[in-house]
Amino acid sequence: MNLKHNIIKLYLLKAVKWFMIVMPIIVLFFESKGLSLTQIMILQGTYSLFVALFEIPSGFFADIYGRKNSLVIGSIFLFLGYLIFSFFSGFNEFLFAEILLGIGGSLISGADSAILYDTLLEIKEEDEYTKIEGRTYAIGNFSEGIAGVLGGFLAMTSINMPVYIQTIVMFLSIPIAMTLVEPKSSYKLAKSFSSIITVVKDTFIYQRKLRWYIVYSSSMGIATLSIAWFVQPFLMEIDTPIIYYGIIWAFLNFTAGITSYYSYLYNNHNLLIYISLIMITSLILLGFNISYYGLIFIILIYLLRGIITPKLRHLININSTSERRATVLSLRSFVIRISFAVIAPVLGYISDSSDLSLVFYVLASIVGFSSLLAAFKLKNN
Repeated sequence: MNLKHNIIKLYLLKAVKWFMIVMPIIVLFFESKGLSLTQIMILQGTYSLFVALFEIPSGFFADIYGRKNSLVIGSIFLFLGYLIFSFFSGFNEFLFAEILLGIGGSLISGADSAILYDTLLEIKEEDEYTKIEGRTYAIGNFSEGIAGVLGGFLAMTSINMPVYIQTIVMFLSIPIAMTLVEPKSSYKLAKSFSSIITVVKDTFIYQRKLRWYIVYSSSMGIATLSIAWFVQPFLMEIDTPIIYYGIIWAFLNFTAGITSYYSYLYNNHNLLIYISLIMITSLILLGFNISYYGLIFIILIYLLRGIITPKLRHLININSTSERRATVLSLRSFVIRISFAVIAPVLGYISDSSDLSLVFYVLASIVGFSSLLAAFKLKNN
């Protein structure tokens, strides 16, 4: 079978997986079930914790047993998670669903990028990776944008309806993943847990570039994940009608999609430093503008997300060997998720007990220190 077909299938898989009808109203959905913002952020922290706990083992699983198998099993877990959201209610049930979603997310994280890179490597088009990864990310953002508009309108009929439709969409990802072809260049590591330790130690101790790229990724990941979850509380704070939630969510994802599509064009030597400075400034100004003017800075953050995500994946890919690529990409996600798992409940508590402005100031401080440190270390490396 033609390996090039993998690229189209990965585009389709990204489109289906990111067709997140539920995302524009997920906070409203949880609140309709009686959850506080602190509890909601505990759920998201739990999701991130389980992504983190299974991130490196799942990347190792993908390196041994195949990236295709990892994507198929991960898709099944995601479907089961949303199935629980559809038919159960309450904090404990939702907590279990988030655990399933976290495990599923970890099985997919890194495996998709790894199978794409190895596909391109085998057909001798690896130089096209950043462009194709950027397009994949753009397709995902456009898909999420379209889904967002639909989710906002569906929520007008019933707050549960987007969750029901989301469950069906997640099921569709399973047969798509099953049609992928495993590249021959997906070399297998020795089947021992010690191999994971070797990759982790090598990445953080001996591979200085990889280490600081992962630190930088975690900083940007904390910023963009937090903003994604605080968009809805922000809209509630400024009394936005629910029908506009999906439209705003769609616009944000379209902006990220556009910049990710052209991310391969951004090659300035100081790019990481510039992105850090713009991100910090945007977060601070957002804290000063809890009003419709604040949407300008949220849009700017999404524009930055579109540029930096495929760019960082490319930088990590070219500094990793094929047999370790999925594990290293999972290590990147591990650091992002474990950081967010710690920070998310704290931000939720700050929002419940104080105000949204303080949330954004705290984010600016954390992201500012860690991302600029990593950016300057990489510049001087």
